[in-house]
Amino acid sequence: MSFSIDGKTAIVTGAANGIGLAIGRHFAKHGANVMFADMDEARLAHELGDAAEDSNIRYFAGDLREKLTIANLLSATIDAFDQVDILVNGSRQVLPTDPLADDDESVEQLLQQNLLTSYRLSQLVARRMIKQAEGREDGQVGAIVNISSIAARRTLPELTGYSVSTAALDQMTRSMAVALAPYRIRVNAVAFGSVMSASLKGSLKTNGDFRDEIEEHTPLARIASPTELAEAAQFLASDSAGFVTGQILTVDGGRTLIDAVNCPVH
Repeated sequence: MSFSIDGKTAIVTGAANGIGLAIGRHFAKHGANVMFADMDEARLAHELGDAAEDSNIRYFAGDLREKLTIANLLSATIDAFDQVDILVNGSRQVLPTDPLADDDESVEQLLQQNLLTSYRLSQLVARRMIKQAEGREDGQVGAIVNISSIAARRTLPELTGYSVSTAALDQMTRSMAVALAPYRIRVNAVAFGSVMSASLKGSLKTNGDFRDEIEEHTPLARIASPTELAEAAQFLASDSAGFVTGQILTVDGGRTLIDAVNCPVH
């Protein structure tokens, strides 16, 4: 077995910046065909314009909360690369929650963005993977990797919506793993702690002390690079993880091993 994803085709959502962009670039560097998907078309063009249509990289812009957009994303991927072997659900949003405000809609918004978009896309892509594998008796048919967060296991009222949506994503991972196992499709997740994502970069710009606070609550005393998360996603997508499904792989520098009171989630 090998960590190789060479020659496989991956869809990566949330791929215009931060973690999704890092995963997509990492996969492409290691020989995969990659469809970068995001709502931000300008950012996709800025990051990928010179490389798209020229090798193993393409990009797709659209609102993946819409079922038609999801269908169009899959069609664009098949048109470009003929198949899909890996799905990385990296599209996510973080919003603050006021638990006592009756007009706060963050829980609904984040369940839609962080859970239902991934669920619907996973259903559609899984059906395509199953169709592709007709007549094949063995071997991996496909791999789905969800990008989650240690917020799923943290009690921070101001992040109720984000915590609930990522906890739901973790349970979806386990449920879909069992449902798709008979078809030889594996479903796993990477739950990250402090990774230098686009949102964390913004937080560090506005709060200079935030980095020290994060490092103080992280046993390895640093913030991870997006590449480290991308390498974990590559493992779960590769044949080396062929007997791994329904698992939430935590990449957090040890954050979840210590007292979580007042510990930032980024």
